[in-house]
Amino acid sequence: MLTVDFKQIPLKAGMCVLDAGCGSGRHLCEAFRTPGVAVVGVDVKWDDLCEAKGFLSLMAQEQDGHWMVSRADITKLPFADGSFDVVICSEVLEHIADNRTAIAELIRVLKPGGDLAVTVPRFLPESVCWGLSEAYHREPGGHIRIYKKRELLALLEEAGACCRLIRYRHGLHSPYWWLKCLVGHKNERSPLVKAYKTFLEWDIIRRPSLTALLDMILNPLIGKSIVFYLKKGDR
Repeated sequence: MLTVDFKQIPLKAGMCVLDAGCGSGRHLCEAFRTPGVAVVGVDVKWDDLCEAKGFLSLMAQEQDGHWMVSRADITKLPFADGSFDVVICSEVLEHIADNRTAIAELIRVLKPGGDLAVTVPRFLPESVCWGLSEAYHREPGGHIRIYKKRELLALLEEAGACCRLIRYRHGLHSPYWWLKCLVGHKNERSPLVKAYKTFLEWDIIRRPSLTALLDMILNPLIGKSIVFYLKKGDR
């Protein structure tokens, strides 16, 4: 399930894309589908990197392209200034204590004029989750803050990025997380949670037009994630 919409970030051959906090590689793999695009993913979780490596290895058997995954801290990225044409950071900053340094690093390694896409959980749906379950946000390695739109936008702009577009995604997913928080966010045995999960999996695979329309209607209201599409300034 993609949170960043690559229609908003036109990729072309010769570009190099960084996914900072790549997890198991969902956005990396999508970027790698564009012929001639090189992709780099970093994360602190070794198991997730191994999974991303497996997906990219399989894709590389069918198409040409360069890729790399590496264990790295987003607050200390091991790359030179201006190394990437595009930087993606999806559902990561809410986990990071030193978020100002992390944002500075994302922009440092981006080329002037390059595209930056940042996504975090949206304030209202995330606040509901926190209100329903203390365990949800006190889990080790979990979410340590809830961003307000203007708060994160100010941090990104202070660091040298210019926002060109804001979108909301995954309106159908917010009720699923609310249900999980009600019954215990680790409880996968709840009939309601199981049924809603099955529905979401069906929707992701089949992509019916009716649920796509419903998701589009719900996104401005209860979209689970907020997505910032930005450009790095020339300064």
